[in-house]
Amino acid sequence: MSSTRTRTAAPAPRRTRGSNLSAPAQFIKGVGPARAQQLARLGLHTVGDLLYHRPHRYEDRSHLASINALIPGEKATTLGTVVAVSERRHGVYQFHAALSDTTGVLQATWFGQRYLRKMIRRGMRLIVHGKVERVGGLRMTVEEFEVLTGDEEDRLHTGRIVPIHPATEGLSPRVLRTVIAAALTSVASDVPEILPDGIRRRHALMDRAAAFHALHFPPTWGEEERARRRLAFDELLILQMGLLLRKRVFEAIDKGFRYAPTTTLLTRFEGTLPYALTAAQQRVIQEIADDLQRGRPMHRLLQGDVGSGKTVVAAAAMALCVGGGYQGALMAPTEILAEQHYLTLRPLMEPLGIRLALVTGGGRQRDREAIRDDLRTGTTNVAIGTHALIEEGVMFHRLGLVVVDEQHKFGVAQRATLRQKGFHPDVLVMTATPIPRTLSMTLYGDLDVSILDEMPPGRGVIKTYVRGPEKRPEVYVWVNEKVRGGHQAYIVCPLIEDSEKLQAEAAVTLAGRLQREVFGEIPVGLIHGRLRPDKKDATMERFRLGEIKVLVATPVIEVGIDVPQATIMVIEDADRFGLAQLHQLRGRIGRGSETSYCVLLADATTDAGRSRLQTIEKTRDGFVIAQRDLELRGPGEFFGTRQHGLPDLKVADLIADARLLEQARAEAQHLLGDDPELRRSELSGLREEVTRAFGRQTEAVSAG
Repeated sequence: MSSTRTRTAAPAPRRTRGSNLSAPAQFIKGVGPARAQQLARLGLHTVGDLLYHRPHRYEDRSHLASINALIPGEKATTLGTVVAVSERRHGVYQFHAALSDTTGVLQATWFGQRYLRKMIRRGMRLIVHGKVERVGGLRMTVEEFEVLTGDEEDRLHTGRIVPIHPATEGLSPRVLRTVIAAALTSVASDVPEILPDGIRRRHALMDRAAAFHALHFPPTWGEEERARRRLAFDELLILQMGLLLRKRVFEAIDKGFRYAPTTTLLTRFEGTLPYALTAAQQRVIQEIADDLQRGRPMHRLLQGDVGSGKTVVAAAAMALCVGGGYQGALMAPTEILAEQHYLTLRPLMEPLGIRLALVTGGGRQRDREAIRDDLRTGTTNVAIGTHALIEEGVMFHRLGLVVVDEQHKFGVAQRATLRQKGFHPDVLVMTATPIPRTLSMTLYGDLDVSILDEMPPGRGVIKTYVRGPEKRPEVYVWVNEKVRGGHQAYIVCPLIEDSEKLQAEAAVTLAGRLQREVFGEIPVGLIHGRLRPDKKDATMERFRLGEIKVLVATPVIEVGIDVPQATIMVIEDADRFGLAQLHQLRGRIGRGSETSYCVLLADATTDAGRSRLQTIEKTRDGFVIAQRDLELRGPGEFFGTRQHGLPDLKVADLIADARLLEQARAEAQHLLGDDPELRRSELSGLREEVTRAFGRQTEAVSAG
């Protein structure tokens, strides 16, 4: 990944030789090509990368614990002189060093690190960190250690609050500390201040250069947090300014067409629905209608919990679009979800004369070409499909509205490609994953947000139970009884990450075993991602008609499947799933008026694991569940934030810094309100940082 940079032979210009944050790390004192390649493995390519490489903890080595003060059962750091070394080669290799200070002796142990026998010798002074135990005498299983060399450099590594940075093989915390100290020295007088004085005073933020130094080498406890807060504020302010500028760019676009204030088609659409719209649906449809009538393209997020009726809102938006003389496109992340949308929308829209087409990667070539011809000529009004919609051969006559469902599962480039099939079309993105406010402000700060906060009437209660694996036979006896009594059930296979093939094989195995050992003559169906579309359609149709009573499925049914008669779900190895995914899966039941039951079979051996599942057991509130999921897994894993084309946050924490995020957004709005182009000289550094983080997204938008 970094080989091109690290092999560059030409020296850097003298003025940039480690003198600014974008200078290559290779030219820092003590870093050559070989060490630069080691740093690159940690993603550290520039001086700025080094300064943002935040310590994961700190040690107060100005007051290291003496050996006799170590407490068994706790982790600690101490300093001693090696008085003896030994090895144990039976089983797992062990290296032992007896460390002594004036108060006692500690037996330090390392496992599997044979190189230590050539590195650690009698007479050396070591700092060791790990868990202390009393087995005869005091023992420590060493997690981290450093050798004190007795030279001037030791002042960096002891006698002070010392940072412990995330390291990698061949690059110890001691080496990283030395390199980062050299980087700080190289830019000591050349770190530009990017915040106006007024903002720093209002939020009690330290100077930027001082913050970098205190983040790594705090003079006193508490300074490291003050430094982190300052640098986190910078990141959040840059992020919010970029999002607001990007939103302003969209708002400045003239999409070139207008919709009439109302359309007869929308009125007829609402009149043909077999149920009344909720007040929330009516409110959101009006918000969308107002957007469509404006001259700028709509960029709106439709957020609603599982079962809140987002699809009908999207259908109303497409009816408005078609009534205005344009085409709509709905893109879903999986074929099964695209097919579900198609089957749901067709009976609602075709009676109004709206012609739909399903666009997926399957089917005969001749059929696919016919569908493309109809889209190109405008014969088809609405296309519903998967990634196949963005293939080069798919063209629209007059694309006016793009709807992206479960949009977090698509990358930035994929969404942009679909938009570019039209000329600045309106965009509605939907998600059934409730998003905590801090994450929403980060991921969707450039979108207007509509929330469906009301569930349609007539939905039954869902009762959720967590059961250990020892209860599996008992659970399936109960499911068998329920199914024989007229219920239908989903059995969800264990999650197998990154392997659709293994996932499918596991589903086939589970379905066969359940058919033989549990359900006997009761029809058991099977659905997974590797089935042909026609096979999936046939299986789902039989399940909807009640011909299949038990459907064994992979998490491919996570969203979109709507079978009101299905009232039972068993999720195998539920501890492998994220909370948001469990909530989505559970949303497949409880869609009728009867009480439904969800059983989570899980071997939750840790307190955290049990707490996660108890969250699902106790609440159906998607926002509560999403917030808990965010706290447990972090924003990147929770929602794939890399897919959103946003800069990474190296210091800020979206959970801990929620208040700071609010402050940063308010300051961003104030700055752009006073100086929309950021022309004031005191904002030049901030303007450069925003441009660096967002590229040209804040200046211009390509067609679409």
